Amino acid sequence: MKYVVLYESAPDVHLTAPAHFPAHRARLKEFHERGELLMVGTFADPQAQGSMAIFRTRESADAFTADDPFVVHGVVCNVDIREWNEILAG
Repeated sequence: MKYVVLYESAPDVHLTAPAHFPAHRARLKEFHERGELLMVGTFADPQAQGSMAIFRTRESADAFTADDPFVVHGVVCNVDIREWNEILAG
């Protein structure tokens, strides 16, 4: 079981994201280096489609989103965490 975090971009994401991106990226790096964050990225149109990340555990997904600068500062307006049954993993 993996955990997918779906972020819905706030209407003004293009204005608010740049100021908070360095802290957001540092948090991503921290979780990735610990092996908790497996993948992350935006969809083709981040404003309309948002972004997603895949975490190893629910606890990691919850911990990441709780203090993510994008969440704290309203760069995203909605966070949805879903259980995901990855079927190709060994």
